[in-house]
Amino acid sequence: MSPISRLAAAVATALLAACAGTPQTRKPGTAKGGVDETAVNALYARLDRDSRRYSDGLALARAGDTAKAQGEMKVALDDLRAAATGCATVPGCDPQRFVAGFDALLRQGIGDGPGDAGATDEDADGVDEPAEGAVSPAVKQMPQLGRTVTLLKGRELSEVIAVNEPVKAALEEWLTQYRPFLMTAWENYQYMRAQMWPEYQKAGLPEALLFGMLAKESGGKVHAVSRSGASGPLQFMYATGLRFGLSTVDGFDQRFDPRLSARANAAYVNEQLAIFNNNLELVIGAYNGGEGAMQRRAGRGAAAVSFWDPQIYYGVSQETREYVPSVLAAAWLFLHPERYNLQFPRIPAQPGSITLKRPVSIAELTICLGQRDDGHGGWFRTLRNLNPQLDPQQREPAGAKLVVPQPLEAVYERDCAQGQWPVLAEQLHAAVVPPPPPVALARTAGDPAKLAAKSVTVRKGDTLTSIAGRTGCAVRQIASVNGLRPPHYAIKPGQVLKLSSCSAR
Repeated sequence: MSPISRLAAAVATALLAACAGTPQTRKPGTAKGGVDETAVNALYARLDRDSRRYSDGLALARAGDTAKAQGEMKVALDDLRAAATGCATVPGCDPQRFVAGFDALLRQGIGDGPGDAGATDEDADGVDEPAEGAVSPAVKQMPQLGRTVTLLKGRELSEVIAVNEPVKAALEEWLTQYRPFLMTAWENYQYMRAQMWPEYQKAGLPEALLFGMLAKESGGKVHAVSRSGASGPLQFMYATGLRFGLSTVDGFDQRFDPRLSARANAAYVNEQLAIFNNNLELVIGAYNGGEGAMQRRAGRGAAAVSFWDPQIYYGVSQETREYVPSVLAAAWLFLHPERYNLQFPRIPAQPGSITLKRPVSIAELTICLGQRDDGHGGWFRTLRNLNPQLDPQQREPAGAKLVVPQPLEAVYERDCAQGQWPVLAEQLHAAVVPPPPPVALARTAGDPAKLAAKSVTVRKGDTLTSIAGRTGCAVRQIASVNGLRPPHYAIKPGQVLKLSSCSAR
């Protein structure tokens, strides 16, 4: 281990203890739960200053001036430790920011000292050095601060997001009337995280941004379809999805696949970050309102142009004007829930699987599995999200494998492999509501245009679900009349679907 690495490692435990070991107290005159912005900004400025001094010390070390390098780095780390200790006592100061900052400095020092050229994963003194991709030593020692270190092109996301008046207004909405929607999005995301987050991580993008976009776009409902035809958890239009690799395979629209949609979203965001010179607000605005429109307003490589510039902010649509701060606010809450009296629940969401011992549909399985531990919801949405290619009403054969949260593996064996609950679920699933007679249909449907229509032409981006919503017919009925086979119900643009036997849903 080099002298530089040894010095950094020696300070690690002390710094981490400084962040974790001091209970947060309130300064006189600071409201409970408030933020002392002046003190917080001063501490963050020290973090930046110490980081620069440490990096300058590393440069000296590389140049061979080891003694001076060690002196500069020690001063920087000592002050950083003191600032971290102060952070624990200042309302609104985020200790994770210091942990992330220190971790970045520690990683700079690994293998960078004089004489380290050509070192292997194990130095000559037999001490293992962290390999590329290893768990952050800071997060490893402080799991309570293990929320993802969030960098956007080398900058902390907390520094990129401007908590201005529009973002504050969006924060209030998420914390009031949209709070249930935010919590549902959090829960849905936790179950899909193992599929979605790795795609963002490989793309070098912060998890908080993924959550912010997911919460705003669909609330984590994989099969969401907008009136305009945008589909999936991240709401891709058909043409944009194709551009980023989301096609239709064996009748399944890949926009509904959580993993593939996260990959496509990450590719889109990185493409637009390159175009807009890493200006996050412009990229988010482009995702909602179209990159062409945003480029016309802000120009390419818009380093000095801000989304909040009145000419841009008031030039975009009202939807985009609300969308951008809403995504940023959801991402901010993902990073800093404790600042807003918000507590995201712990979700036992480790992925697992079951092999069916008897034919069953997702709908029947939901009945068998009962309620979640919190008592206020079932598993229908989660099972659909984790198995997006399956029709929830279509029975899957014995031997088929389904993705489920790991805790449900034991519940399935206990309650659904045999016994009274699968029998009950099968009986309920077999029930068929008789269609109303034509006269009653005409009285209740209330839309003569829908009743008069005998057919519909499939448009680009259509799914059977969106056509059903547009025509007032049930998915099963359209599929039956046109011979479409579940679970994929394959259709293509230009295809004419008959509606003559449809009844309102």
